[in-house]
Parts: sequence; C-alpha cells; structure tokens
Amino acid sequence: MKNNILGKSGIAVSPVGFGVLTIGKTQLDLPLDEGADLIRYAIRRGINFLDTAQFYETYPYIERALKGTELEPVIASKSLDSGYDEMRFAVEEARSQMDRDVIDIFLLHEVRNDPDWQNRQPAWEYLNDAKAKGIIKAIGVSTHHVDVAEKMTDIEECDILFPLINIKSLGIRQANGPGKKEDMAAAIKACSRKGMGVFAMKAFGGGNLTGSYIECLDYVTGLSGISSVMIGFGKHEEVDRAIEYAEGKIDRNYVPDISKKMIHIDTGDCEGCGNCIKKCPNHAISFGEKPVCGYEDLAEKGKVVPMVAEVDHSICLTCGYCAPVCPVRAIIMW
Repeated sequence: MKNNILGKSGIAVSPVGFGVLTIGKTQLDLPLDEGADLIRYAIRRGINFLDTAQFYETYPYIERALKGTELEPVIASKSLDSGYDEMRFAVEEARSQMDRDVIDIFLLHEVRNDPDWQNRQPAWEYLNDAKAKGIIKAIGVSTHHVDVAEKMTDIEECDILFPLINIKSLGIRQANGPGKKEDMAAAIKACSRKGMGVFAMKAFGGGNLTGSYIECLDYVTGLSGISSVMIGFGKHEEVDRAIEYAEGKIDRNYVPDISKKMIHIDTGDCEGCGNCIKKCPNHAISFGEKPVCGYEDLAEKGKVVPMVAEVDHSICLTCGYCAPVCPVRAIIMW
C-alpha cells in the first residue's frame, strides 16, 4: 500500500488503519497474546497506523505486539480528560504502558459541542506543551460533531482531525441533534485545506453497515481530505480484505459474512435516552441495572439515575432498526 501524509504533521500513514478498540474488553475481549498477534500481523502486512485511547484499556496489546520487534507503527491515542495534570497523566500512561518515548498523535477524545471545547482548554494546553517538548508529534481532536469539526478550522494549533463519518450518517451529531454526512464532509474538506491531517472513524457505523462493505469504504475513502480510515479488526481475514480493498485488488462483489454478528450497546457511550427501546420492533432492548457512566453516585443520594440500555440476544432480530436513532453511536454490531 502507498502511504498518505497526514497534512502539516508530515506523518505517513497507510490508507487503512487498525482501530484497536475492537480487540479490547468492551468488544471482542481477545486474550492478550491473540490480540497482539493480530496487531503484528496487520503491521507486517502493511498497515502501519494504530488507533487506541486511554478509555479503551488496549495499551497492553500494543506493547506486547511491538516488544522485541523492529516494528515502528504510527500510534494515535486520546483521552477524555479536561484538566492539565490529568492530561499529563494520560500521556505519561500511554508512553509507559506502550513503552514509547514519543507518541505520534495524541487527541482530545470525543469533543462535543459547546461548551465542551472551552471546558477542555487546560488539557489542550498540556498537549501543546507536550508537543513543544517533543513528547508528542501531532495533536488534535476526535469528534462525532459537525460543529466541532467546523470549529477546528480556526484552531491553528490543531494538526489532526479524527471525525466520525459514514454513508448513512450514523452517529453524526450537530448541535443537540443528528447531523448529516454532507455537512461533516464539508467540514473535513475545510480542515484539510487548512493543512490538517484527517483520518476517519466508523465507516461501517459501528459495524451496522458492514454488509455494504465496498459501498461504505468507497464513500469514506472518496471524500476530499481523508488520508486514512480506521477499521476494527478481529480476525486475520478481516485484515486481508481491508488490504485488498486499499490495494484495489478486492472482488467488487465482496460481501462479508455477518450472520454471526450481534447487536451490542457500548455502555461507555450510552446516555440512557431510550430511543432504541422505543424503536425496537421485537422489544429486545430494555434498561438494565447498570447506570450511565458518570451517574453512579446519584442512586446513593436517592436521585433518579439514567440507566444503560441492554440487548436480549435471545429475541433480537439483528434488524439494525435501533442504530440510526441512537444519538451517540452507542449501538454497535460485532
């Protein structure tokens, strides 16, 4: 595969990257050696770009994959923290747990519409300081929000944009409602013209669009300004197909087998809105006992606690009707 340059950062990355979230405990929960082997396989086959995050708890897979090898992939990580000292800890944790002196790319994780960007300025200040010290090569944001992508065109220090975009607009947000792929694509193009490097997430809408594999990748890779698209892999053959696509060698009639995939709720993203419960035609989704992240202490104070949605796989039809109505892309299929 021919690598692409991520804007003004000068970092060269493969046109498809490995989203390491998939192999971690919130999804496939692969044994450490098995996950590390899959990462090594992908890198040796030509995928030189890994995406991870503090929240994913997947650093050990990367450290094990690279230990004792000559492999030097580009690694992007990110943190949800908003404070200066907290972000410093996040970066040092990444360096330590992955055994890296320098992190290639470090992002503010999942920046939302105002006032989130403003509230996270102390963390952004630390990322700028760390870049000046040479601890990080490039900094930026990951986001599901069109508003945030548009805002980045005015942030000169932003080297990298990692936006959510797919052919069905699944998970794209604008203001306090759903967003459109056309608006995100326009923001991506504007950021690229400003010199930002852009790589994309959720081309398959969290797995819900995997049945339209070629169509989904054609859409995202065909957008102006995108240098790479992150894909979550769980098997060697999935790596092989992505490389075949990137090299233009894939059978254009290829349709992956999704018969064994199931709908899951990402408990880290679910906000307990209940939209999926109302939409499910077979009443397979309901609120479970686990509270939405960040609200766990309210129950002790006798207050109402928003709950995380759960799927009853014994009656789930895997129809996918629930995914488009989720405002935060918490519904995934794997």
